[in-house]
Amino acid sequence: MSNMSAQAVIGQKNIGVIGAGVMGQAMIQGLLATGLVEASRIWATAKSEDSCLEITKSLSIRAATDYSTYLQETDILLICTKPSGLQAVLKQLVAYGLPPETLVVSILAGVTTDMIEAGLSGINPVIRAMPNTPCVVRQGMTAICAGKTAKKEHMALAQTIFESVGLCMPFEEQHFDAITGLSGSGPAYLFLIMEALADGGVRVGLPRQKALQIVAQTMLGSATMLKESGRHPADLRDDVTTPAGCTIGALLTMEDGKIRSVLARAVEEAARIAGGLGDTKPR
Repeated sequence: MSNMSAQAVIGQKNIGVIGAGVMGQAMIQGLLATGLVEASRIWATAKSEDSCLEITKSLSIRAATDYSTYLQETDILLICTKPSGLQAVLKQLVAYGLPPETLVVSILAGVTTDMIEAGLSGINPVIRAMPNTPCVVRQGMTAICAGKTAKKEHMALAQTIFESVGLCMPFEEQHFDAITGLSGSGPAYLFLIMEALADGGVRVGLPRQKALQIVAQTMLGSATMLKESGRHPADLRDDVTTPAGCTIGALLTMEDGKIRSVLARAVEEAARIAGGLGDTKPR
C-alpha cells in the first residue's frame, strides 16, 4: 500500500485513543491538523470526566472514561497509557469484545508485540511504535515494527498516522530498547544540554530569556544543517573550529568533562531500563 493509498484509507477509518495524555493528544492533533481523519471519526479516553470534557472541548472529539460503546466501530486503536497500565487495558479490551480485525497500535515503552498479542489471544494485528515528545509540535521521531499477524497494509497505515506528527521509520523490534534510549528519552538529554548552555550564557552576562532563545535557535539551526547536508557531525564541527580560536578551547573543556562517554552511556543506561519497563509481573 502506497502512502497516498494509506492516507485515503485512513480517512475512512474510525480511530480510538486509549490514554489521551500528552502523547495521545499529540497524535489526535496531528491527525486533525493534516486532515487525515475527521474529528467525528475519533474517540479518546481519559482518567476523569473533567479531563474528558476538556478533551471534547479542545479537540471536538468524543471522549469518555468508559469506551465500551465505541469499541465495536473502531478500526484502529492507539494505546497511549503507561506500560504499567497495559494488563488492565488488555483485560478491558477482551471484556468489551475488541473486534478481531481492529489494528492495535501501542506506543508503550518496553512492551513487545508478543506481550500485546498474548493479552489479546493473538487475533488482532499489532504494531509497536516508539514516538517522542516533539510529536507535540509535529517534529517527532517515531519508529514502528509489526507483530506476527500485522501485514504491509497495517504498517502503511501506522506509518501514515505517525507521519502526521513528524518522521516515521520502520525498524526490527530487536532495536526498540535502543531507540527508546536514544530517541524516546533523547529530548530530555537535549533539554538538559540547552539549559546548561543557557546557564553558560547567563554566566557571561546574558539575560536568561535571551540566552534560552539563542540556544534554542542554535540547536534548531545545527540540527537542520546536519539533517539537510548529509555530512558527518565532525565535518560540520570542523567548519566552526578555527585554529587557535575560542571554539577549540571550548571543545577541549567539554572533552575534559568526558561529554562523549557521558552522553553515550546515558543512552546505554536508558536502553537497559527500557528493556524492563514491560515487565508487569509482581516482584
